[in-house]
Amino acid sequence: MIKILYLGPNFGYQAVVAKFNNLAEITDVDSSDSALQNALSDADALVDASMKVCITDEMVRKALKLKIISCATTGSDHIERSEIKKRNICVRTLKEDRELLLNLTSAAEHSWSLLTACSRKLPSAFDHVKSGKWNREDFPGIMLRGKRIGIIGCGRIGTWMGRYANAFGMEVWGYDPYVDSLPENFKKAAFMDLMSECDFITIHVHLTEETKGMISKRCFEVIKPGAVLVNTSRGALVDQDAMLEALKTGRLGAAGLDVLEGEPDIDNNPLVQYAREHNNLIITPHCGGFSPDAVALVSIHATQKIFNELNGA
Repeated sequence: MIKILYLGPNFGYQAVVAKFNNLAEITDVDSSDSALQNALSDADALVDASMKVCITDEMVRKALKLKIISCATTGSDHIERSEIKKRNICVRTLKEDRELLLNLTSAAEHSWSLLTACSRKLPSAFDHVKSGKWNREDFPGIMLRGKRIGIIGCGRIGTWMGRYANAFGMEVWGYDPYVDSLPENFKKAAFMDLMSECDFITIHVHLTEETKGMISKRCFEVIKPGAVLVNTSRGALVDQDAMLEALKTGRLGAAGLDVLEGEPDIDNNPLVQYAREHNNLIITPHCGGFSPDAVALVSIHATQKIFNELNGA
């Protein structure tokens, strides 16, 4: 019987066991480097629904039986590739499962939540009330109706963001050089025009060598004064030093982030330190796509791909 490791939330593990327990030995692995490295030594496959642990070349080198890593996520930049390529180990992600992803809306919903939380200063307003105060003049909100939102990356999540924006009466601009026809009610915009003309900007692209640092210092120099930026994709898409400076000067009105470069080691991250003392930056712990329903579904799907691969399906 093949041995499959599962790395991720327990409810995903329970769903995988309920579905496949008679077909494989399925082991839940603690989210630590040492636990994963030890467990990989005799595993045939890994289902990764976590992204908390960097899968290093050294881990793979010692995993002599490993044939496939199936990620229950769209991203896989936490996996080093040198040994994987050398051993011809298969790496699968949800990026190849467009039909499945189209019906998963939790990441888009979280992105929209960050946008509205920034526009209404919700965390600091709640802290204000918890401290026994009640002064609404301290928390002027931005009315969304009539504002312009720029969506960078007009795929699955970007399309949902456009739908939400339409429902709120916003004008939707989109930038995506890899999409020939933008979704209905999107206005196609040049990248820098979008940066300089939009009241809200949201980022929904994969991290590649091409996209790394795409929201550059120059972008923050031209960004519409007071604009709100939302990033739920990857931290390295944005020049974090330039974003921090733009927040400090007020050029960037607010930012809502679900991702940081270097996560999950964030104690010394300058953005986290800034957020502790200022109310124009909201950071959540990369939880946008994290809902029990979605995790169970994608964990089962990722595990099925292991059986397909090993059985030559």
